[in-house]
Amino acid sequence: MADVLEDRLKEQARNVGFSLVGIAAATDAETFPQYAAWLDAGYAGEMGYLHRRRDARRNPASILQSVRSVVMLGYEYPGLLSAEPRPSPYSGRVAAYARGPDYHRLLWDRLNRLAEWLMSEVPGATAFGVADTAPLLERDYARRAGLGWFGKNTMLINKYRGSCFFLAGLLTSVELSPDPPHQAAHCGLCTACLEACPTQAFPQPGVLDARRCISYLTIELRQTIPEELAPQVGEWLWGCDICQQVCPWNRRAGQGEGLFPNDPSRAFLDPVELLGLDDQQFRDRFRGTVFFRGKRTNLLRNAAIVLGNLGDASVLPRLQESCHDPDPVIAAAARWAVQQIRQRLQLGGPGAEPLNPQDSATSPPDSDTADSSRLALNG
Repeated sequence: MADVLEDRLKEQARNVGFSLVGIAAATDAETFPQYAAWLDAGYAGEMGYLHRRRDARRNPASILQSVRSVVMLGYEYPGLLSAEPRPSPYSGRVAAYARGPDYHRLLWDRLNRLAEWLMSEVPGATAFGVADTAPLLERDYARRAGLGWFGKNTMLINKYRGSCFFLAGLLTSVELSPDPPHQAAHCGLCTACLEACPTQAFPQPGVLDARRCISYLTIELRQTIPEELAPQVGEWLWGCDICQQVCPWNRRAGQGEGLFPNDPSRAFLDPVELLGLDDQQFRDRFRGTVFFRGKRTNLLRNAAIVLGNLGDASVLPRLQESCHDPDPVIAAAARWAVQQIRQRLQLGGPGAEPLNPQDSATSPPDSDTADSSRLALNG
């Protein structure tokens, strides 16, 4: 009877949209010692919430006291290898996962449906869904549930789905039969992800220094982006896909059915237009998206950095206006961008051409060689 329940649970998970599903026992996270060492090394940067809830990530009982099993789930997102036309020479690139609605709500809705189904099947059971915001080492339990291995870029990689998926977990008091853990790693001698990172954010394979990661710099960091790293942000306005684009396991990623909604118009955003948004305009335009979580400060700061990196002198008037923005972080980024463009004009003369994004180290590779991973979207 137990096997029947597990099978029906997995079928129901697929029915609500999860491409990947596996079951792990709710024991201590096997990688907690490595996680604690990562925090101690300072690699979390300004993500203080990770330190504050450090010990809670040791065991999922910190989330649900009666937990006996963790059902790990993967929900794919598309767009990583798509070739949307660039709307203007100074457009800013958006990571594939951010081109739809805020994924948290979408995952929670599906988790709630799955939890309700399980509790109706097992009267008296408890089930609680988590996605990204709870103190759970998702990749640890996902590997244990058989969903994949840890890539050298720290992403969880699945042989058939790559790494372009969100991870979510359903914690339950039901004692479910666990799946065999994924034992092998299949990266081999490949180091494409490590070599492609513009900021050299991997001090060693399998270790990410978030302080140097473009996703961290454009999303999690709420202060000024360090000047020595700002040029390497390149054209990335929000997040980064580079280490996923070059991963061979992502060649067919994001091509399944029932994918996360993707808005191709969000593959690129106009940084000049963004710099003209006041607080209310920002809220009206981006409510219900992941940009809203980063607030106006992050998005407009990033817009200024991108313009400074692309080097088009025609955007100087907008940047000069933003030098007086009431938000000091945005104003500082605008001043940096103005300085970068002026230096470029001095070096190249009055007719200096703007940086061709296709020549940038942060441009995506050709689709023939592109493939998969991310800061912690699937973890």
